[in-house]
Amino acid sequence: MNFNPVDLAPVAPLPTENCPRLLLVDDEPRLLSSLYELLRDRDYHLVTATCGSEALAQLTKLKFDLILLDLRLPDMSGHEIMDWINAREIDGDVIVMSGDVGIEAAIGALKRGAYDYLRKPYSREELLKTVENALQKRRLAIDNERIATKLENSEKMYRYLVDSSPDIIYTLNHEGKFTFINDRVQQLLGFSREELIGKHYSVLVHDEDQERARYAFNERRVDERASRNVELRLKCNTGAAVDRTFNNTLMTISLNAMGMHIPDHEVKTREFFGTYGVARDITDRKRAEEVISYQAYHDILTDLPNRMLFKDRLGLAVIQAKRKLTELAVMFVDLDRFKLVNDTLGHVKGDELLQQVAQRLKDCLRRGDTLARQGGDEFTIVLPELRDRQDAKAIAEKFLESLQRPFDLDGHEVHISASIGIAIYPGDGETIDELLRHADIAMYQVKALGKNGHSFYHDSMLDVSHQKIALEQSLRKALEFNELEMYYQPQVDVSTGRIIGAEGLMRWNHPQRGLLSAGEFLPFAEENGLMLPISDWMLGALCRDLVQWNMAGGETIRLSLNLSPQYLDRGDFFEKMRGALTRYGISPAQIEVEITENIAIRNPQYAIEQLNKLCQLGVSVAIDDFGTGYSSLAYLHRFPIHTIKIDQSFVKEIHDENGHYPVILAIISIARGLGLHLVAEGVETEIQERYLQANGCTTMQGYHYHRPISLASFMDVLQEQNRLSAPAVTMLHPVPNNNAEHQPAMIAIQA
Repeated sequence: MNFNPVDLAPVAPLPTENCPRLLLVDDEPRLLSSLYELLRDRDYHLVTATCGSEALAQLTKLKFDLILLDLRLPDMSGHEIMDWINAREIDGDVIVMSGDVGIEAAIGALKRGAYDYLRKPYSREELLKTVENALQKRRLAIDNERIATKLENSEKMYRYLVDSSPDIIYTLNHEGKFTFINDRVQQLLGFSREELIGKHYSVLVHDEDQERARYAFNERRVDERASRNVELRLKCNTGAAVDRTFNNTLMTISLNAMGMHIPDHEVKTREFFGTYGVARDITDRKRAEEVISYQAYHDILTDLPNRMLFKDRLGLAVIQAKRKLTELAVMFVDLDRFKLVNDTLGHVKGDELLQQVAQRLKDCLRRGDTLARQGGDEFTIVLPELRDRQDAKAIAEKFLESLQRPFDLDGHEVHISASIGIAIYPGDGETIDELLRHADIAMYQVKALGKNGHSFYHDSMLDVSHQKIALEQSLRKALEFNELEMYYQPQVDVSTGRIIGAEGLMRWNHPQRGLLSAGEFLPFAEENGLMLPISDWMLGALCRDLVQWNMAGGETIRLSLNLSPQYLDRGDFFEKMRGALTRYGISPAQIEVEITENIAIRNPQYAIEQLNKLCQLGVSVAIDDFGTGYSSLAYLHRFPIHTIKIDQSFVKEIHDENGHYPVILAIISIARGLGLHLVAEGVETEIQERYLQANGCTTMQGYHYHRPISLASFMDVLQEQNRLSAPAVTMLHPVPNNNAEHQPAMIAIQA
């Protein structure tokens, strides 16, 4: 099949004679198309499959050099496909690509013979290097096999032509001295026949291989047991610095001798005469094998041991620690803010950063310690033979100190930190998996406490980890059992004291733990793929609450909702918003979408397109937590922004209404200069209110006015506000905003 089944890419060119054939298997059309486009311009013949059955059909019809396989397919797993391949002894290497973060998926793939395991999202360079290395390994293996076959046939044809043999052919006497050697030794080792005849074989053998040679050349057995193969490094006399490796096939020569005749008895003896053999130069093959072996156990990007080699070394360290009754430490290091570097500077710079980090970490280690790249921005370390826990603590602190210095990425100065978890053998675990898992748990404890630090594992962390798993499982049921609820924090115009809007905040009525705020469960939703269904629920809940408020005859209030970057990235948010507004009969002017600055740097052009659609629909856009992100002021010109929200981290610094707070003043000046509406978050004191109002910010929200409250309480507050103002004669004016059509809330001013 020479076409792309997802119809997202042109047909691959017809294969040339030596063109490698690749099978691409992924059930995600966009990922499959992206993978196809990435490889199509190379000299490969590409065939695609979107499910397991299609993949098996292609493997049945065609022979593939390489299979790029997704583990999660709709009809069967990637592991099952690999089992099918192995059962039928299909010749083809497999590169597994998966989004699974668990180590079990990788272990399962590698146990089934996968050449490599790439975690999604992988970088373009990592994929291309892995594919090329896999094909290069295959080419080397084919070349080695072809060379071996050619040599074998050559030996059969020309074994009687000793002097023209490509190998060194020799005989030794019973003392191990050369009695014959062909001219090939001159070409390979630089020694003439005359120099070696009568000399002991040890003059040619590398010093470190003398013992092995002594055992092999002193063979005294006869019959089929008198033959053995041994690899030896032989010295060169050609001035070359590198000794060459030879595969020596040794045969024992026995001389049959007839003894003296004794009446009625015949005595036969066998006297050891010597050894003959063939020494074949396998230096190039050994080098190729070393390269292949090295690549199989080392990370291509950082040249560090990979997870396979790390687990092997950790296993040896555990055995030694058990034997010597000593302790060892396992560290799990995860870089903080690395994803931000990838998102802002690109994956190439991210790879350069990983290489620099690897070198700094390596410089902090003791001799005998092992640093490995686990994958992504995660590293693991084994520290054998600890004197005490302070040794591990000292190295962890050296790691953190080394990362404090800025990294230079072609003129870009980058600062990162790390979260380090430490597990000690045998107290924190006696197996490889236990130590790694507990170090990982300790690392996440550091993440939870603010990052940039280290922590030793403790059993209480496991309880917390189990609680997180239980929380995740409960969160999956929360939508099903209608346990989520929207709360609203009113936004007040301090010049009139009236509520003009509210920010929608999610709450979870947990059956055991009571009311949980968004910060207690939304991070789990983002990590576990639940953000999309929860965001769908939030949009619907907000519209339903607006319907209820409008039916109660309330004045037009605008409600804002926080938009997750994951939700915007899906591409169908605009359609979902438009559909919800139509279904519930809500005016778009009653909705404001709050985004963070970092959405602007993930995919600026795409974000602009999506937000422009919302504005055309009549929905307004606010930047939440302004000043805490990493976007430039240029984005305020490019993005269709109507409102800036001053983050509470700036507001809480206001302690003196006559003080000078330049960041607050700068944000107010920016909003005024661009004609944007301004809202201050987290206002908790009268001093903060007076300072902000005196400097031009009149719309505020925070505990000084209202905590987040349920819809029923919110409606009661608004109705009480209307009741108190009913006797007064009012004059209606729109809230100040350069986008008046998006600001329907009205301010009642007493006459």
